[in-house]
Amino acid sequence: MYPTVAEALALPVLRQGCPRVVAGSTGLEQRVRWAHAAEVADIAHLLRGGELVLTTGVALPDDDATLTRYVADLAEVGVAGLVVELVRHWNDRLPRALVTAAEQRGLPLVTLSRETRYVAVTEAVNGMIVDAQLAELRAAERVHETFTSLTVAGAEPAAVLAEVARLTEQPAVLETLEHEVLAYDTAGTDPGELLIGWPARSRVVQVGERTGYHSAAGWLVTVVGARGHDWGRLVLVCAEPPPHRYQVVAERAASALAVHRLVARDSDTLERQAHRAVLTELLNSPAPTAEILARSSALAVPLTGRQLVGLAVRPRITATTRPTLSTPPLLRELAEATALATRRAKVSALVSTDETAVRALLALSPEANADAVLQRLATDIHDARASAPAALGVGTTVTGPAEAQRTLVEAAHVAAAALDEDDGQPFHRLKDVRLRGLLHLLAEDERVHAFAARELGPLLERDAASGSRLVPALRHYCAHGGNKSAAAVAAHTSRTAYYQQLARIEQVLGVRLEDPESMLSLYVALLAHDLGNATRPSEENPPGRGAQ
Repeated sequence: MYPTVAEALALPVLRQGCPRVVAGSTGLEQRVRWAHAAEVADIAHLLRGGELVLTTGVALPDDDATLTRYVADLAEVGVAGLVVELVRHWNDRLPRALVTAAEQRGLPLVTLSRETRYVAVTEAVNGMIVDAQLAELRAAERVHETFTSLTVAGAEPAAVLAEVARLTEQPAVLETLEHEVLAYDTAGTDPGELLIGWPARSRVVQVGERTGYHSAAGWLVTVVGARGHDWGRLVLVCAEPPPHRYQVVAERAASALAVHRLVARDSDTLERQAHRAVLTELLNSPAPTAEILARSSALAVPLTGRQLVGLAVRPRITATTRPTLSTPPLLRELAEATALATRRAKVSALVSTDETAVRALLALSPEANADAVLQRLATDIHDARASAPAALGVGTTVTGPAEAQRTLVEAAHVAAAALDEDDGQPFHRLKDVRLRGLLHLLAEDERVHAFAARELGPLLERDAASGSRLVPALRHYCAHGGNKSAAAVAAHTSRTAYYQQLARIEQVLGVRLEDPESMLSLYVALLAHDLGNATRPSEENPPGRGAQ
């Protein structure tokens, strides 16, 4: 807001006096709060600091001791600079004691070799200051209007940080109090350089107040929180001490972020959103970029030099969970339970939700026992969600970010395939779900869908047209390996009625169920059919249907 001594000396009204800096050049960047003409030697006690003192020197003494004390008194109150006209008292040079004292104190001492109208100087300097203050007030008003609009609109953190970067032209980072980066805007700089080693760099930056500038780091930091609950910090990266306007921007942005968190209670936390963004990039990018690796590291989850294991957690369909299975709250609770389990196990992990499941990427140290870690995590997750059981799928352990996509995709397929495999195992791998797992891997292949339709089409049409229960009967038959008696018991149907259903299935499909290849083909077709109808109502007890 205030001009520097150097900027004041560049004004035309002072340049006409041929200014020359004779001492204290290191202080030329000091800010000038006001320009003040004063001739008396004992003026210091009337000043407040930041003044550019103008004098002709006519009332100043010539003895060295008094001149030294004069400069010392001005420096003590924080005067920005001293300008002396070499016309009336001293003509060609200033006394050596005056120059020496100014140099020792770092006080800019400037001479004017031509007569200068000090009233014009004060008008020009003070006018510059007033104009800067007005500009600062107008800028603050615009900042207030901007962030008020963002707050009312419920803007996401990314939008708030984008506005911070636009208004200041400086990178902005939102982090947790544990120094994990939630969101950022680079303001056109290299994101890798901005985020590299972020948690370690951030831990040493403490400002001791809600908003402050850490000169060693070049960070303007303001605490983010509301209602006495602080949960993050907003960091503005600026190498030079920031103007007051930057502080206003940071504080208003922090308020907008705090309000967003309060009103967004029904959505994922900012941590989950930040994790989801990185996981999505890893799933969509076979070769992760340096920025993605830096973003993950800034979330305290380094991906290089680690064992990476994909984990997927899907709620099982039960009588109590079916009504809420597709609702976000259940998945959010499951995600938080998974994240809590990783923290308890002291495992670095990215954890987020998608439409149907929780997905995570564990980053284990090279020496870690992956199976032991997974056993503990699975136990904690099952214990935390005992009222809403879940299936855990685990991908292959890989050794580099380039393979993260593979283990994540594999885990998702395994979890989906394991939903119907409630065998008491804490977690499942691809080898555990066998044929069902293979079909899940091929779930998007149209040839698989065509095969299922070709094998089961006539039977499905018969059930739809007549209300028969032939498909469930076939499912029981296949599930019990062709044992008709066991299948009849599982179907809660008499043997006579069940055998009649099997005969009708053979008639409709034109096959012999005792033929091993026919039973295998029909079982595969049923599994593939179920994959495409995972959200259909249960076929076991549809309303208004009876055995045919």
